[in-house]
Amino acid sequence: MLQNADLTIRVNAADVGMRGGLLIAALLLAVPAEAAKQSPIPNRFGAIAYHRATQSWGVSYDMPRARDASVEALKQCGNRECEVVHKYKNGCAALADGPKALAPSSGATRAEAETKALKRCSALNKGASCNLIAWACTR
Repeated sequence: MLQNADLTIRVNAADVGMRGGLLIAALLLAVPAEAAKQSPIPNRFGAIAYHRATQSWGVSYDMPRARDASVEALKQCGNRECEVVHKYKNGCAALADGPKALAPSSGATRAEAETKALKRCSALNKGASCNLIAWACTR
């Protein structure tokens, strides 16, 4: 008898030939592998909203859905003209702004997200200095 989660298969050895035994062996190997692919930790979403003219910004993190993350970041930004400039999932994000362009980026840690945002911003602004505006991380 194989038992995994809610799946139960009963097999009578006398009814199983060589092919049946191979099929059952394949099922035994496949069921645990499939169960392992499902993560017990749910995805968490976040977003960064920004309004460049007023330097208003808002972030969200640990939201159950991407849409919820965008809505919350816009609320936190506080300006009707704010826009979501970056969305992320299960990690960190940062936003850097320069004289001509802004640069959002994601990373596994706050430091990585900030470093990537600053490098990207500097490249987009042809070497001009950039400032970090905001950052956020999910759990």
